[in-house]
Amino acid sequence: MHLLQLCPRVPFPPHDGGAIAMYDVAAGLAAQGHRVTVLAINTPKHQQPDTVLSHLSGVRLITVPVDTRLSPVKALKNLLTGTVPYNVERFISAAVEAQLVELLRTEQFDVVQVEGTFVAWYVDVIKREAPRLPVVLRAHNVEYTIWQMLAAGAVNPLKRLYLKHLAKELKKFEEAYLPRFDAVAAITEPDQRRLRAMGCPEPVVFVPAGVDLNRFQINPRLKAKPRTLFLIGSLDWLPNLEGLDWFLTQVWPHAHQQLPELELHIAGKNTPARLQSLAKKNVIVHGFVESAAEFMQQYDVMIVPLLSGGGMRIKIIEGMALGKCIISTGLGSEGIFVRNGFDIVLGDEPSAWLELLRRYYHGELDHAAIGQEAGRTIARLYDNRRVVESFLDLYSIAQSRSQRPQRA
Repeated sequence: MHLLQLCPRVPFPPHDGGAIAMYDVAAGLAAQGHRVTVLAINTPKHQQPDTVLSHLSGVRLITVPVDTRLSPVKALKNLLTGTVPYNVERFISAAVEAQLVELLRTEQFDVVQVEGTFVAWYVDVIKREAPRLPVVLRAHNVEYTIWQMLAAGAVNPLKRLYLKHLAKELKKFEEAYLPRFDAVAAITEPDQRRLRAMGCPEPVVFVPAGVDLNRFQINPRLKAKPRTLFLIGSLDWLPNLEGLDWFLTQVWPHAHQQLPELELHIAGKNTPARLQSLAKKNVIVHGFVESAAEFMQQYDVMIVPLLSGGGMRIKIIEGMALGKCIISTGLGSEGIFVRNGFDIVLGDEPSAWLELLRRYYHGELDHAAIGQEAGRTIARLYDNRRVVESFLDLYSIAQSRSQRPQRA
């Protein structure tokens, strides 16, 4: 099979959830003998050379530079005259369209996989140039729900108003464009239900993000420091920042006062300056770390204080793969097959978090056993090889659907 994978960014290095999800599918398909052409928007934020995937036999990367940086002037113009949400408009490019058209006209593909809402606009280009070619959407998130939650949590009334506008426009866009695909892969079951409610025709299939277990082998030489918490994630993603700020203001002051030896270690790319200069005792900000697996193994319990967002938290999957006990909000664990108190620990209110931290600190929470069960859950359900098989099944269904006569 020859797959064309259309990505809103170069899926390398696999340091954040979106890149990991896209990279692991391409790598997994190639490992099974399929060919993958990755057409990726090369953004200033994630700029990479065309050679970064050359280590993957069977994968070819083609990049198109597009300036996707936020512009207040363009955002205002979009607010007044835009026909698509500004979040999407930033990824629409004549150069990308031209490259896509050239590929479709000169090469033979078996299926196109479009990675998420921000490049869903190109489905019309694909259908125009190759009307019988099956096009699959991988829905990393139902984007409008993220912005709805961010708007609900915004304190500044002007910011809240603008975020509500973005959410409204994203919902209109997703309701118009996502049903145009031949098949949709939802990354969580709640998103699967949302996509069906938006009118996406079947098949809308739940295909979780997987983990390349070879990348997350436990190093017996690395021993976790006792009485330590850690958080790792992209710190330029608004839901991550919102959750971290909530934890630092609502939970940590009480935890530090009552549990004076407890440490919090924070890591993530694009750490804002205000966090880098954070002056809180026993809070250590590491910034970007080259190896997430090595960082995770140095500390004891992972925290995911997420208050908004959608899709699957791949960092939870990775932490579980390393046998880590994870304390998360219910939203943070949404869409992951876990059981509270068995292979994860859940809490939503600051008082619940404080009680969980107290139990961990005093040895009343069997975090080692919970971490072991977490590792077993990942090996059983989220091995990337299983995920790739699910995609291959979906491609077969999409191929059958795309060959059906079109209704007038």
